[in-house]
Amino acid sequence: MAYDKDERRIDLAEEPSAKAAKGDVPTVEWGRKLVVTLALTVLTSSQGLLIQASKQRGGYDYAVTTANLCVEFTKCLISLSALFKDYNERGVNDDNRLMTTWSELWVYPIPAFLYLIKNLMQYYIFLYVDAPSYQVLKNLNIISTGVLYRIFMKKMLNGVQWSALILLTLGCTISQLTSKSDAVLSTPVVGVVLAIVMALLSGAAGVYTEMIMKKRPQRSVNVQNFYLYTFGIFFNSIACIVQDYDQVLNNGFFGGYNFLVCIMILNHALSGLAVSLVMKYADNLVKVYSTSVAMLLTTIVSIPLFGFQMTLPFILGSLVVSVSVYLHYQSKLVNK
Repeated sequence: MAYDKDERRIDLAEEPSAKAAKGDVPTVEWGRKLVVTLALTVLTSSQGLLIQASKQRGGYDYAVTTANLCVEFTKCLISLSALFKDYNERGVNDDNRLMTTWSELWVYPIPAFLYLIKNLMQYYIFLYVDAPSYQVLKNLNIISTGVLYRIFMKKMLNGVQWSALILLTLGCTISQLTSKSDAVLSTPVVGVVLAIVMALLSGAAGVYTEMIMKKRPQRSVNVQNFYLYTFGIFFNSIACIVQDYDQVLNNGFFGGYNFLVCIMILNHALSGLAVSLVMKYADNLVKVYSTSVAMLLTTIVSIPLFGFQMTLPFILGSLVVSVSVYLHYQSKLVNK
């Protein structure tokens, strides 16, 4: 590697050019981390905005199952492209070979099915919840993930992490309170219940997927993603037939699609890729900053676009959520 060569040159001759090259490395790493952070922030904040903007007359002109199917298909193509690139660079070996046995494949339908329900539910949540509230409530998956980590992966949570989870629950609750006398929550109860169920599904799918990935750590992540997305395509195809068969038959598979819907599909697909890049080039704090900034950006953009009105409970609740997310991940870094 170029960095190792520069180190040897400095040790032998202390050349000025070598020192400059060595000094450029932190700058490159910082720049890469900045790009990944910005990408994840933009993708996360625009995800809810694009779904809400794609609504027409309080509903969707397109079949949401077809949109979800397109997302899975796009992610599958991205994984295949990355895998073929790996083949060109390193060749085919036991770790990146697509051929496998049912003993390895049988675990992938479970998270694929969980992701199917979770991803479809987010469209229905937006029938009751606005984009800023969605960004806040989405953080509830940290709670389900933390509890499921403790149960299935035997990972202990310290006092700070449990306190952060309690703060997160309080923050999400406070953000949805209203000062109106005829209602306690600003969001319909159905929307809050759907958000809680989606958080449970997201946590379960995430923990189960991590268990699969770490069961064979030497296995190519592109191969594992390909298996997961292939089953995702299968389950979404069934959902499309069962739920939206008549709509697809009458209007076509891409009926109701426009440029905005296509951007939304691409955004959903790239979000998964951005998380992978964060794990490779950045750290857990990037997810914390991205989550907090995404809530802020979504709120700011929603004011002129959708006429969102900020309330004191929403502002206070969002601040509590941001602090709790920071404490949770910062505690994880300290434990390491």
